[in-house]
Formats: sequence, structure tokens, C-alpha cells
Amino acid sequence: MAQPLLRRCMSDQIRDHLLECILEGTYAPGHRFVELDLAAEFQVSQSPVREALRELEVLGAVESQRYKGTRVRSPNPVEMAEAYVLRAILEQRSAELAVPCPTDVLDSLRATLASLHEAAQDRDVTCYSRHALDFHRSIVVQSGNHLFLEIWENVQTRARLPFVAQHLAAELDSCAALHDPILAALENGDGALAGRLLRAFMESLLDKLPR
Repeated sequence: MAQPLLRRCMSDQIRDHLLECILEGTYAPGHRFVELDLAAEFQVSQSPVREALRELEVLGAVESQRYKGTRVRSPNPVEMAEAYVLRAILEQRSAELAVPCPTDVLDSLRATLASLHEAAQDRDVTCYSRHALDFHRSIVVQSGNHLFLEIWENVQTRARLPFVAQHLAAELDSCAALHDPILAALENGDGALAGRLLRAFMESLLDKLPR
């Protein structure tokens, strides 16, 4: 049961909660959202729910059809591939701009990477996806480029990492291991190398995407 939300930014909170559930698979493709039900769940009026669903449609997470309502979109293979190409470019440049990384940022990346390895060993796709996104997002944040982050947030929704991770469940250990040299390069202050490794990793996923 969702907790009651503060009036301030209610639509943002609803959007973020629903998006997380969509990306983690709680709401499967085709799931239909009913505004009245969501309003009752979050203990709000229909207005912020409607706004949240509109924003999710802009992000490509849901689609609305007349007389059919709003449903979770099925992953689009072409769109996913395009999203990974764009993420590869964004993350390469972000890593180049991220150095030198402050100690607290490196400590956070180390902790996230440790959790990523643990999730991979446990074959926990949901946790793996969450930690992987945290790792990559932290590097984009550290670039200091706010527009990069805004674009990345939009693109990663369309990349559907949890869906891809489920498809690659048997390869999570090897995927996690490819993050180790990225962190090592950042620790050594070599943003160019970290960027090349990030781009190579993202592009390596292209051949493994579901068709």
C-alpha cells in the first residue's frame, strides 16, 4: 500500500514510484492504469495522477489510447538499441569530465560496485539493475553537466535495463566484472580510459539486446 503523499510535487512522486515499478517489472507490459484506483492508492485527487501518467508517456514508459486508457508500453527493440547508443556516448563524455573524482564519490562507487557484484552472484536481477543504474548515474552526475543528466534520465527509461538484465541473467557476473576496470580508471584519474571502457561496455550490450 502506497503511503499518503505531500501535496508538494505529488505528481512527481507518483511518476517516480510508478516508473520504478514499471522498470522493475512490478507492472508488466500491457498493465492498465486506472486513475481512480491510483488516486485511492496514493490518497490524492485524480489530477496529480493524470499529470504523472502524462509525464510517463513522454518518457516512453506508458502509452495512452482513446477508449483503452493508459497501459505500460512493451519494450521496443529499435528504441532500446538507439537508447544504448546514446547512453554510450553520454557516459563516455561524462567519465572524461568526472575526473578527478572526490573521495566520497569514489567511496560511493566502490560500495555500489560491491553491491552490484553481490546481486550478480545472487542472480537478483532487480537489485542488479538498481545498482547498475546507480553506478552509471553517479558518473553522469559527477560530470557536472546538468543537461547530460536530464537526457540520460530520459534515455535510461527507454533502455529498459531491468528487462535487458532479465534477458542476460546468466551473464550478470561477467557484466558486473566489466565495471571493475571502469572504477579503477576513475580511481587513477584517467577519465579518457574510463570513458572508453564505459562506451565499450554499453556498446557490447547492443548485440545482446532482445530482438
